[in-house]
Amino acid sequence: MEALNCIGCGVLIQTTDKEKVGYTPTSSLEKSEDGVVYCQRCFRLKNYNEIIDTELTSDDFLKILQGIADQDALVVNVIDVFDVTGTIVKGLIRHIGGNDLIVAANKIDLLPRSVNQAKIKHWLNKEVRDMGLKPLDIEVISSEKGHGIDALMKMINEYRRGRDVYIVGCTNVGKSTFINRLIKQFAGEKGTLITTSHFPGTTLDIIEIPLDRSSSIIDTPGIINEHQLVHYIDKADFKIITPKKEIKPGVFQLNAEQTLYVGGLVRVDFVRGNRTGFITYFSNDLKIHRTKLENAENLWTNHAGELLTPVIRDEAGALRPLKRHVFNVRDEKVDLVISGLGFITIPGSKQEIHIHVPAGVGVFMRPSIF
Repeated sequence: MEALNCIGCGVLIQTTDKEKVGYTPTSSLEKSEDGVVYCQRCFRLKNYNEIIDTELTSDDFLKILQGIADQDALVVNVIDVFDVTGTIVKGLIRHIGGNDLIVAANKIDLLPRSVNQAKIKHWLNKEVRDMGLKPLDIEVISSEKGHGIDALMKMINEYRRGRDVYIVGCTNVGKSTFINRLIKQFAGEKGTLITTSHFPGTTLDIIEIPLDRSSSIIDTPGIINEHQLVHYIDKADFKIITPKKEIKPGVFQLNAEQTLYVGGLVRVDFVRGNRTGFITYFSNDLKIHRTKLENAENLWTNHAGELLTPVIRDEAGALRPLKRHVFNVRDEKVDLVISGLGFITIPGSKQEIHIHVPAGVGVFMRPSIF
């Protein structure tokens, strides 16, 4: 069989092992037109929105990226502006070598419309540099809505100087949707596009898209940041925790010794401090419940998986226990970030706050984005 790659994820097509990446029935090859073939995984994702797990690991994804350092290229790092801390690629500079870098902060449409985008860009510039990145420039965009795409493409054309453009980023930041937007908007492509989904990790190999006669846009696999909550939750609950439209902030005036539950995924204990406004930024489909701290454990014991939902369970079906993280907020306005889920803004006036999340999920404190 002539070597073929999946048009959806780029992986090499094979017809012998249903359990391996790239499997496609022989009958599908016979029906294909012009060599356009989907692997079984992408076909089911495209037509039924059904995910099939793969055996690729974080190390596999990183190995694919290591070749970028050997190229003379422009690198566009796509991050999620709603989850900046959770979607920065640790050690990215090491993987891209001395290549020029642009940061594209995607999903700006999820933040409240009142947000000043110039202020967001200023905040992002400081945040990404504090995390070790040194971009030539930053643009805020929405791949879904098309916001900022013209400005970013102008930026890419200015900096690439005839070189290939590598698109890199973590899973679930919208890289493939971003590239599809570029194809639609600048190449006039109306036919088959890269597989996109609300499920993380749909691009399994490098996909090369000609940009002009001498260079290409190259989509790379999403790197798995294992501290993101999306990698622990049941697939059926992805839609609940993944924001699909502008976030409606929740405002909760809390006294000390009160607790907020974000579904059955996060418990926030306000342990010590003066009455404070907690502003929550999570998917609009997630329900938030308030209770007294003294009742918090009983609420979890009696209602996790029912009133408090969704939850995360282990392979045996038991509730995954929550691990406590302690934060002492001083005088600076901060965000307490739950990686892959959202964040809570605290004004900052000497509070002690405990955040409980499933073991393995990252929780971070940062200067507030607003």
